Amino acid sequence: MEIRELVADDRAWLRAFLIEHWGSPQMVYSKGVHECDQLPGFAAFVEGEVVGVATLSAQEDACEVVSLDSLREGRGIGSALMQAVEQWASEQGLARIRLITTNDNLNALAFYQKRGYELVRLYPRAVEAARRVKPQIPLIADNGLPIRDELELEKWI
Repeated sequence: MEIRELVADDRAWLRAFLIEHWGSPQMVYSKGVHECDQLPGFAAFVEGEVVGVATLSAQEDACEVVSLDSLREGRGIGSALMQAVEQWASEQGLARIRLITTNDNLNALAFYQKRGYELVRLYPRAVEAARRVKPQIPLIADNGLPIRDELELEKWI
């Protein structure tokens, strides 16, 4: 697996990737709206095929992971992308990494906590407001849970 930083030539395929996996290149949540296809980040490749992407935003003393996708779960793709993000943030002199996920995303909650991220905030019913901006956000997750609240996690580096 190869992990590399996103470059300008990646923007077209990244936009298509985000539309396919998120419904649009926009990430809409309580912290605002991000155009993920315009953000810095990292991509994971296996034999030239994209198998994962992380996009991020740096603000003040923190790096925010805006999106993280692994197309082959259980193979270390998400872990490798997060290691790249953590190394990048450290090199930028940032003190912490934060991210937001939703209440239904039990796999993500376990994934991040196993890697030292702690729950720091709950935003009740935040997804309802996000849905007004991005109606593609489903009401119910594949696991049957309502997609309703946002949870913020953080790790000091």
